[in-house]
Amino acid sequence: MARSDNLHALPENLPVPVDDGACDHLLGMRLPSLPLPATSGNRVDLATLPGRTVVYCYPRTGRPDQDLPQGWNEIPGARGCTPESCAFRDHYGEIGARRARVFGLSTQDTAYQREAVERLHLPFDLLSDADLAFTTALRLPTFAVEEMPLIKRLTLILTDGRIEKVFYPVFPPDRHADDVISWLWQNPSPA
Repeated sequence: MARSDNLHALPENLPVPVDDGACDHLLGMRLPSLPLPATSGNRVDLATLPGRTVVYCYPRTGRPDQDLPQGWNEIPGARGCTPESCAFRDHYGEIGARRARVFGLSTQDTAYQREAVERLHLPFDLLSDADLAFTTALRLPTFAVEEMPLIKRLTLILTDGRIEKVFYPVFPPDRHADDVISWLWQNPSPA
């Protein structure tokens, strides 16, 4: 296994994910009511949130004291969850200025996610879909590593619980928050 020496930097020559059409069905979809556990201790039902919401879905954050899964850097789109989360943290104010809230979402449990929120000083909640209810209901693209079911990296922009924009595939993840902000500027919130 590879030691996760610097989770904040992306290695050179990462394989670029390709659009396999796995998110083509999402645009315009109304979310089902599925409250998800949040790192704040609350439950968040994305279907009922008014206005605009940015939900970036990521495979898994690593920890500096743990090894990366075998072959992690060779999986297109796998590496970069920490840089992506930090970019959303750094641009949180800009996204808020465009009248949108932010959540990260993964299949990791809430306790694992809480460590990332604290270590990375994230000003927003991470949502856990550890039981895969949200992933299954939306038919989100997944992959498995070391028997862990993981969501492929994608971002949903919701308006009043309906999917207004889908970013998939997302690459490079450390610059993705800029793409989201650009889209928000070009598509002002109707509310």
